[in-house]
Amino acid sequence: LDLPMENAIELNEAEYKGKEVELNYPMRNSGSGKKYYVYVKNPKTGNVKMLQIGDTTGLKAKVSNPKARKSFAARHKCHLKKDKTTAGYWSCRINKYAHLWGGKTYPGYW
Repeated sequence: LDLPMENAIELNEAEYKGKEVELNYPMRNSGSGKKYYVYVKNPKTGNVKMLQIGDTTGLKAKVSNPKARKSFAARHKCHLKKDKTTAGYWSCRINKYAHLWGGKTYPGYW
């Protein structure tokens, strides 16, 4: 197949409220709301939405503790969460984004 270059690359950018945003890449939230946010595109409607995740009341994510990660994954049924447009999906997979944890990723869901 001889496809034009723009069709061969899956775009990871979209527009949200007039602003260019990166899709499926969690970031720290510096404003109000939750601790992290991520932009996702709904495949059915084509709309981009912002999901906010993470507690801001003082609870800490113990991502470096294997027992805590296993317990979180079991409690939240992470193995069942497949829909990227839900906050639960991203809560279960937030530990895979090293830029949020100072450069270290952790295995498992959370």
